[in-house]
Amino acid sequence: MLDILRQPWSWYASGAAIAFIMLILLYFGKSFGVSANLRTMCTIAGAGKRVKFFDFDWRSQKWNLLFLLGSVLGGYIASTLLKSDQPLQLSNATIHDLQGLGIHFDGQLNPAQIFGLDFISTPKGIMVLLFGGALVGFGARYAGGCTSGHAISGLSNLQLPSLIAVIGFFIGGLAMTYFILPLIF
Repeated sequence: MLDILRQPWSWYASGAAIAFIMLILLYFGKSFGVSANLRTMCTIAGAGKRVKFFDFDWRSQKWNLLFLLGSVLGGYIASTLLKSDQPLQLSNATIHDLQGLGIHFDGQLNPAQIFGLDFISTPKGIMVLLFGGALVGFGARYAGGCTSGHAISGLSNLQLPSLIAVIGFFIGGLAMTYFILPLIF
């Protein structure tokens, strides 16, 4: 059984799983989003006493916190217990593009040259993480949700604001990939 779980799965397996989860959420009238959990955690920590945005009944979001915990736990299990001995298979064009940026592909999902302790302990690495985190946080708040919430939940509910947000996410991702990332690395 572990051998089946360790091998790469086809794209349509995850698509079917996401569709199944979304049908369940729609049936129960729930809306999925990871960034909403940050608001819930701030509310649990007492931020609602000072800021009205955090003043809500967080107990109604326990299911979403459990979903987030399951996502983190599932990621940990996949990266440790189900880790494949095979290197990640990337296209030659992607490897060539990474080399053009000066990034060596080491066969891992997250290249150590960018995500390793050696990089994040440098001033450049700290600035990239701080600035990137601030942009992601601001963007998720400004857009009224994160990429997973808009792209998965919002689009499945046929929400026009989610479509606009997803188009913006794609434009931002393309701008980052082709214009900003080459300047950073």
